Amino acid sequence: MIALYFLLSALIALAAAFARQRRTVKRLGAAFYLVQLSLVAHIVAEGYGEVSSQFFRFDAAGTLFFALLTIVSAFVFVHSCVYLRDNPIKEYRLYFTLLMLLTTAITGVYFARNIAVTWIFLEATTLCAAGIVYHRRTAQALEATWKYIFVCSVGIATAYLGILLLSLLGDGSLRYEELARSVGGGNPLYLKIAFLLILCGYSCKMEIFPLYTIGVDANFAAPAPASALISTGLVNAGFLAVFRVYRIMEQTEAIGWVRNVLLLTGILSLAVGALFLRRTNNYKRFLSYSTVENMGIAAIGLGIGGFGVWAAVFHVVCHTLVKSSLFLQMAVVRRIYNGYRINRIGDYIRINPTGAVGLLVGMAVLLAFPPSPFFVSEVMLFRETIAGGRWWVAGTVLLLLCIVIYSVCYRIVKLCYQPNQDSLHPAPARNALSWAAFSLLAAAMVVGIWQPALLQQLIDQIVSL
Repeated sequence: MIALYFLLSALIALAAAFARQRRTVKRLGAAFYLVQLSLVAHIVAEGYGEVSSQFFRFDAAGTLFFALLTIVSAFVFVHSCVYLRDNPIKEYRLYFTLLMLLTTAITGVYFARNIAVTWIFLEATTLCAAGIVYHRRTAQALEATWKYIFVCSVGIATAYLGILLLSLLGDGSLRYEELARSVGGGNPLYLKIAFLLILCGYSCKMEIFPLYTIGVDANFAAPAPASALISTGLVNAGFLAVFRVYRIMEQTEAIGWVRNVLLLTGILSLAVGALFLRRTNNYKRFLSYSTVENMGIAAIGLGIGGFGVWAAVFHVVCHTLVKSSLFLQMAVVRRIYNGYRINRIGDYIRINPTGAVGLLVGMAVLLAFPPSPFFVSEVMLFRETIAGGRWWVAGTVLLLLCIVIYSVCYRIVKLCYQPNQDSLHPAPARNALSWAAFSLLAAAMVVGIWQPALLQQLIDQIVSL
């Protein structure tokens, strides 16, 4: 089934690359997402856990994140159609071709049961995302594209060294389940080095310290709807790649050291996000640094262990809905102001009340005010941290979160209420687009109040593997 999915997705993307009309691209896009929905239906019918081939498996983690990817990518496609309506057909079809290929590559990461296959598809996401980043063909976009290709390639190469070392410690197999069984008696020093190389390399995809900057630059240069996919679907791919290696390390003597590294990495990522949220003068960079901060919290959850792992997975799931909603709202902001400059644009509450309410509610959800799902995950993290006697971690995280709260409130309120200094773009506000983006936020708030049994079951299986 997975081979058929990749074949159909590639054929549809290839057809979109040669389409001569916008409506043809839209129809092909609809066909692409029909293929995605068909794969979701197949997994539901057959039950996750099925081995699709030698290299892929429909496990709980891949199923959960692929379902989220399917939802988010549909919203991204609709918003992109409006966002790019004035672009030449050549740029229009190239963008959607790359968007489909990026979604397909991310899917490959989600369902890979082989650590080398994960690496291959993550490298494929670099090429697809780079083409999207260069969409505007400006000097800034060119610089961001080359930086993205170079840094991600170095990061992926670094991760490959860790994969090689990890495979040498095992029996030669690269399947996750067999690696977990075979590396248990490996040299702890080599295991630590392998994990450090993999974490450092994949940090460019997960957007955490140390290679977080390239993700921020990519989101800044890419069209806002595509940034919604890069900051959620692609970041989730990086998280899942790290998480699968983390589960391997749980079977070894190095797990204590691995958790300490993740804890330190998470705190550094949270610190970077908190400090740069206050300094940036661009709303897309602002949201990108928020991604760094939230993925830092997820890394802290993995570092804490126990219920912290459950909270980390839940946090990443909810971040997908919240951050995609906010980036799509920013796409509407650009249509009105033709820019994202924090110190100049404002009065959004009068110009587009629907979008402004969406951003204000999104601000409250992002800052973990109930009924935000982040309130649930962060309370679980604090409880597990205090129960483990890590008071210094709890204090540091609390201090950094206070900085985040101040910065986010200041920026979003400024957009809604400060006097506007820029001339407005001729494109009118689209309430339908604002409402569509708000629906993702509403779904996140529902999850904050009531976690469906299926969601809890999936996360339980992910954590207990």
